[in-house]
Amino acid sequence: MRVIIEPNYDALSKWAANYVANRIKEAKPTPEKPFKLGCPTGSSPLGLYKELIKKNKAGEISFQNVITFNMDEYVNLPEGHPESYHSFMWNNFFNHIDIKKENVHILNGNAKDLVKECEDYEKSIEAAGGIDLFMGGVGPDGHLAFNEPGSSLSSKTRIKTLTTDTIHANSRFFDGDLELVPKQALTVGIGTVMAAKEVLLVCSGHNKARALKHCIDGYISHKWTSSMLQMHPHAIVVCDEAACDELTVGTYKYYLDKERGNL
Repeated sequence: MRVIIEPNYDALSKWAANYVANRIKEAKPTPEKPFKLGCPTGSSPLGLYKELIKKNKAGEISFQNVITFNMDEYVNLPEGHPESYHSFMWNNFFNHIDIKKENVHILNGNAKDLVKECEDYEKSIEAAGGIDLFMGGVGPDGHLAFNEPGSSLSSKTRIKTLTTDTIHANSRFFDGDLELVPKQALTVGIGTVMAAKEVLLVCSGHNKARALKHCIDGYISHKWTSSMLQMHPHAIVVCDEAACDELTVGTYKYYLDKERGNL
């Protein structure tokens, strides 16, 4: 695992966006061989998306030959609802770049058969040739996508019931009303993320410090599902100083020294 420590959120967002843009450019995607990008929602990747939008508008990167697969979507929340992840992605990213609508894949939380929707999503990823780079964020309890504590570390796309902690955390998007927060979601599994060629996780703020500690400095555990990234051959965690508050001094210095070329 590679860990990048930046001074603040803006700096980590720029580093992550540069990395994603460079990966896409290096791949030289074509209509016949597109680049497959996994996309998260939530507050963590907003800065990353803003930086990618800037690069697209400046002509530095194109998404014409990029296919995206989103991590998750709420169950029984209309696509047009302002807090649906369909709305989130189009409002915060897709509407501002040159991506083709047919290349965007987001789980349908209103499908008649949710189990089949999840199975078909996995088949779509497989048919596309797998994810080249899966971006992600991490929850305060260490969850990745909606793989809550206790989730199988080999799981695939499926229906998940959200924990009380996640419902409370997400209530800020629903005027603080817990009753308005959907109680279930469709989500890619940890196994789905692990199958990607690369994974890039962004983590910022003191409220994510415990999650980061368990992710990179703890044991692999289904209680902290993002910790499974320790087993990925090409995983990168980009974090800010505030998120490092609970790391051991040795771990913190090790990753700083490693990036400075001292190791």
